[in-house]
Amino acid sequence: MTSRTLATVSLILLVPWSSAKAEDLGAIGPTYEIAERDLIAVIQEKLRHLERTGELDRMQEDYKRKVLDGIERPKPVPGIRPTETARTYYIDPTFTLDRNVQDEHGRILYPAGTKINPFDYDRMSKVLLFFDGRDEKQVEFAKRFMAESALPVKPILVAGEPLKLMREWKREVFYDQGGALSRRFSITQSPAVVSQEGKRIRVDEIRP
Repeated sequence: MTSRTLATVSLILLVPWSSAKAEDLGAIGPTYEIAERDLIAVIQEKLRHLERTGELDRMQEDYKRKVLDGIERPKPVPGIRPTETARTYYIDPTFTLDRNVQDEHGRILYPAGTKINPFDYDRMSKVLLFFDGRDEKQVEFAKRFMAESALPVKPILVAGEPLKLMREWKREVFYDQGGALSRRFSITQSPAVVSQEGKRIRVDEIRP
């Protein structure tokens, strides 16, 4: 390296970087003004417009009506039809423990693998009655069945208007929301009666 080159390098190293100025290279390509609108302001403007035109009140009423309609008339449980062929079948409620059941002291009461039937320890206190509230025959059958049953009856709709029946009957009427109970008891026809017989669950799908 020559003496001149060394001198040049030394000079560069001695120049403080803080004093260096960036060169203005100008604009590369077209420039545009940034015009971002505040999202909240946009929403507020939209709401004010809806309020002025009365559209907001209409939307609120529509929403309220849909909510009330969903409560008054829930979606029917899919896959259930009026009983065409009456049938009776049984369900064994026995299940197998997948882990040890211990008491508060850690002592094993029931080891994993133990088979347990709930009816060894308790009984069904009520009869479950599934029916379609849109079908007048099924509604009349439900009324007769509840009046004649020796055990208390829990009426459960698979379709129809539970609140309307509650007002008419002046008693609780339940709804099989989402069909969880119907699937549990493999019900495909209504009306259907679920009761206990011995240590098994009995299901009767009945033609009213």
